[in-house]
Amino acid sequence: MLAAVKGIVQGNTVVIEDDDIREYDGAEVVVTLLDYPQKKVKKVPVDWDSFAIPSERGKNVDEYMREMREDDRL
Repeated sequence: MLAAVKGIVQGNTVVIEDDDIREYDGAEVVVTLLDYPQKKVKKVPVDWDSFAIPSERGKNVDEYMREMREDDRL
């Protein structure tokens, strides 16, 4: 016989809600997880500087952008 009941995992225990399963005491069971927890995979940081060619303009980008935008409006 195959029976399905709803429960919640707490530690190493499955807590059953609303169903009395005492009649199955000692029976071999199969537990199916219906909702998988999100894996917390730590991503490797990207070295963004390896994708850029260093230049004098790049070192002073704030000053460069200020110069470019200074007279762009009437």
